[in-house]
Amino acid sequence: MIPPATAPHFLNQAGWSGAQIVPLAGDASFRRYFRVLGNGGTAVLMDAPPPEEDVRPFLAVADHLHRLGFAAPRVLARDVDQGLILLEDFGDARMREMLDAEPAREQQIYSQAIDLLRELHRHPAGHELAPYDMAVYQREAGLFAEWYMPAVGLDLPGGYEQAWNEALAPIASHQSTTVLRDYHAENIMLLPDGSLGLLDFQDALAGHPAYDLVSLLQDARRDVSPELEAAMLARYGHVDDAAYALLGAQRNAKILGIFTRLWKRDGKPRYLAFQPRMWRYLERDLAHPALAPVKAWFDAHVPVEARAAFWAEPRA
Repeated sequence: MIPPATAPHFLNQAGWSGAQIVPLAGDASFRRYFRVLGNGGTAVLMDAPPPEEDVRPFLAVADHLHRLGFAAPRVLARDVDQGLILLEDFGDARMREMLDAEPAREQQIYSQAIDLLRELHRHPAGHELAPYDMAVYQREAGLFAEWYMPAVGLDLPGGYEQAWNEALAPIASHQSTTVLRDYHAENIMLLPDGSLGLLDFQDALAGHPAYDLVSLLQDARRDVSPELEAAMLARYGHVDDAAYALLGAQRNAKILGIFTRLWKRDGKPRYLAFQPRMWRYLERDLAHPALAPVKAWFDAHVPVEARAAFWAEPRA
């Protein structure tokens, strides 16, 4: 977490000359974050180095969210060519840690998060958002086949893509809503005024409203009880249970592939600890009749011992 060599010049140009740069966080991508202290306050420096990262989608979605009245960090300075953005600092009150410290607030904070989604879904998706279509669904679901299957010593037989095509066909053209895609407890901030701030939204697409409900309530990094999940779905209002299960299965298969890739390719084995939770979600989603063709494929080609039990011990 050493700041990029160009950071001091960038900050000087932005009016933050001599500011202290402190490591803040990294994530599952190539992006890194630093807190900048100086100029009478703090800010956050995003380092998203090209060609691996492109900051333009982040900037476009931030503008879209601001226009709709949602709290995305204000952009204080930018250098698109170098992948540097100076952002408003939302502080340290992240939903995940707040709930760990104050579990009694769980119902209240999740209710706020659901209300935010319900308000977001009142607005049409922005024209700057690409569609969440079958090609994207298949590319994401394909990460399970590409990374997970060989990691547990399984060959990839045919029929995987066709099973997803059959299952997802009823919802693949539903592209009316802004889908943030990573809306969960580690990307939601509790702001001083009591509202919620949004992070990590650069991959937003125009898709189905059930997707972000899945992101929040089938959280890869935090257990959400079935009782809380049911209460929050009821609070949101009408939710197509087939769409919720379909997108849950698709997302959870994708995440199983991504977390395996983070281990095998990127040397980040800590993500493997989440695999059993993802299997619990996936198997529950697959039980819905709408997932029949996908469940049949998993039952035929991914034995029980290659599922959650495989991750019970740390991988080498």
